[in-house]
Amino acid sequence: MNLLNSFKAELTEYRRPWKLVTLAMGLALLIVGAFYYQAPDWDIPISFIMAFFAYLTASWSMHVLVERQWKYIPLMLFFTWLTVDGCYAFYWSIKDPVALAYMRSANAPASLCLYLMCGLVWYFRGSLKEFLAEMNSFVSLKSKF
Repeated sequence: MNLLNSFKAELTEYRRPWKLVTLAMGLALLIVGAFYYQAPDWDIPISFIMAFFAYLTASWSMHVLVERQWKYIPLMLFFTWLTVDGCYAFYWSIKDPVALAYMRSANAPASLCLYLMCGLVWYFRGSLKEFLAEMNSFVSLKSKF
């Protein structure tokens, strides 16, 4: 699959209701976490920024890895860095450079784990009905063995 077709496939996926619902649920958890944990580098704007970038890039990045699209690895690594650390560092360098200096090394591994989890959650390309049908056929196939 060439890069343009790959991005076109993602564009149709961004409008899937089940993916938008999971994005909203994740954002809700990030907002609650920003209030609950009182970390110096966790606020509502960065939660929205990083969730937005993850929604745009995590699934595509996971497809590049799983489908072994080696020629896109540099772009995938750039998108991953941009989402996990780039937008975070840019935002906090403007808002509070001291918080960035203290928290950047702690944020990167946690954000990378969340990014990969988002990529797995949003990996499936299709509707929720199609996903459930595939899961059902997989489970029934597996029970035959």
